[in-house]
Amino acid sequence: MENQGPSLDDCLKLLKGERDEQRLAGLLLATKFCKNDDVDSILRVYNALGNTFLDRLLRTGMGKGSTSKSRQDNQDAYLQLSVTILAAFCRVSNIASSDDMVKKIPLILEVLSKELGASLVEECFEFLYLVSAAHTDGSRIFYESGGMTVLASQMPNLPDGSHTMELAMKLLQLTTSKLSLDTITKEYCSELSSVVIVLAKQFALLHNALKFEALHLLSMILSSIYAAPVHETLRAMSNLTWSTYLRVGVVAVLQNRVAPDQRLEALILAESVMCIAGERWLIGQTNSPDTQDPIPADRCTLLVLESSRVEIAVLLNDLAYLKYEKIKDSLDAESVLLKQRNLGIAFSLVEKTIKLISSVAEDEGNIISDMMFTKIITGLNETVGLILEYLRDAKDHGQHKGNDLLASVRIVGSYLAETPGACNDKLKELLGYMVLVEGEDEHSSFSSVCFLLPMLCQITMEIDGCRLLASSGAYKAVVECLIRLVEEDGGTVEENGPIFLACDTILNLLLKREEIGVHMDDSYYIRLLGVLSSWAEDVVDLSSTMMAASICSLILDSTSEAVLECHPSFKVNNLTSLCHLIRKSMTSYGKDSEAEADLVQIVVSGYSRWADRYPRVKAAVEGRNMGKKTVSRMVFCMFNSVECWLYLSPGI
Repeated sequence: MENQGPSLDDCLKLLKGERDEQRLAGLLLATKFCKNDDVDSILRVYNALGNTFLDRLLRTGMGKGSTSKSRQDNQDAYLQLSVTILAAFCRVSNIASSDDMVKKIPLILEVLSKELGASLVEECFEFLYLVSAAHTDGSRIFYESGGMTVLASQMPNLPDGSHTMELAMKLLQLTTSKLSLDTITKEYCSELSSVVIVLAKQFALLHNALKFEALHLLSMILSSIYAAPVHETLRAMSNLTWSTYLRVGVVAVLQNRVAPDQRLEALILAESVMCIAGERWLIGQTNSPDTQDPIPADRCTLLVLESSRVEIAVLLNDLAYLKYEKIKDSLDAESVLLKQRNLGIAFSLVEKTIKLISSVAEDEGNIISDMMFTKIITGLNETVGLILEYLRDAKDHGQHKGNDLLASVRIVGSYLAETPGACNDKLKELLGYMVLVEGEDEHSSFSSVCFLLPMLCQITMEIDGCRLLASSGAYKAVVECLIRLVEEDGGTVEENGPIFLACDTILNLLLKREEIGVHMDDSYYIRLLGVLSSWAEDVVDLSSTMMAASICSLILDSTSEAVLECHPSFKVNNLTSLCHLIRKSMTSYGKDSEAEADLVQIVVSGYSRWADRYPRVKAAVEGRNMGKKTVSRMVFCMFNSVECWLYLSPGI
């Protein structure tokens, strides 16, 4: 029996001894009995030792409260022993969840601020994770004691894929799930950004379950509605290796067989990264900085697009079933919202791909090969066709309200603005419906029309596009949209993009009005006439003035001053503003730049046609400093000399 060595009972007797030396000896023995799965032995050892001695041992190891030279000499050993036994004890949830253990979280965090060996760091993280997970207030105490700072400082030094790294990631996951990510981002933005960089490397290099833990954390942090400060911090970094790591990881997930949830998380992450680094992230370096395995630059683009296309096809089919075929009483509203959210992510990725190929097509070089470019265009055509089918289904069911429908209109508008000749037949059928689509919480189709403006501006450059806009009645929605844009105009040129698109669309339509042969309701244009002329009084740039004047001039072709005075939407002050606008645009003749020359021609030639029907406008134009003879000479110059753009004053 003597040859069998000390037993657990011998260990317990030492732990219950009166002298610290006995208890220390008992603790050394206890490390042999406290195995992971031996809960009973761990509990007996813990109960025999008690918290008081263990707390004193930890503090002594930290250099707190001990003046004995012998204890100071053995400080490192005491620290190692105390942390080892604490980690072992906390493998039992009843011990880990005790108040005695949660009170030690700040002490263990302080220990981690020192230079430690790898095994001691691992045991510290094990203790922190086990207690934070077991105790109700564990995560809060960890966070309030500076846990995020410790994670940010320790994680970059941990071995890739190690158990310690896994524990640190679990601690981060636990903290972000128990506390508000808004609060964490505001208080520890820099630390969270540093952690993201470490996670990006793990996501790229690992090929086990920890890779997907990193993916989950990254997608959760970077796609959060509170992530803007983290995005800004990452965007400002000079070293963008983190973005390469993320691209490597996304490619690895998307080109392999993984669970649908993991594939979706990879797409969410890709969308978030492009919000930080831009669409060209898709065609950057795809091989990891730590490896020499080259991957084609356009591989990521095609994988993201194809995966997004698959998600869109599945989600549109599911949503159509849930909305139009499933029994209403059994409809799961939460499921519909989740699918709509995921559809938004896939749509965003497709839209970013559209922007990418548009910009790449304008550049020199072959960043994307011709074969890959063809594949991308073919895929986009198919997907936009599916989206138009989804919109037609909604139209057939009398549905025009929903965020999924609004997002569908947006992606269609984005793509057809770049390829206006695609999907012609479906566009003819659905344009009148698309300009009526509203978001879930909206009370007008303003957003839909704004999304479609780039496409409408493109298609109305041709007679067929103008005829479609007029015959479908979509021109009414464009006019209403322009009126709202003008009324809400902030006055800055940078914000006037949608206004110019809407103006160009209306201008294209009015210029081809006689050719298209479709009757349009003048009451919409008369209301626009009043709003545009009033708006133009306050604008400072000549291009806005001339755009407004040219549209007004074309509208005046189809009516008269007498009609305007009787129209309920046209006020007396509108006529005054109109007089000022036409006069101002006419007096700019000869001062305009080449860009406004065509607009001046529209105003002057229009004036020659309708001036006699608008006595007040004519009087304003031919009044002070501009007599009838001067105006006639302007018109004569316009029609008899294409190159003559000089303003002929009365003295010439």
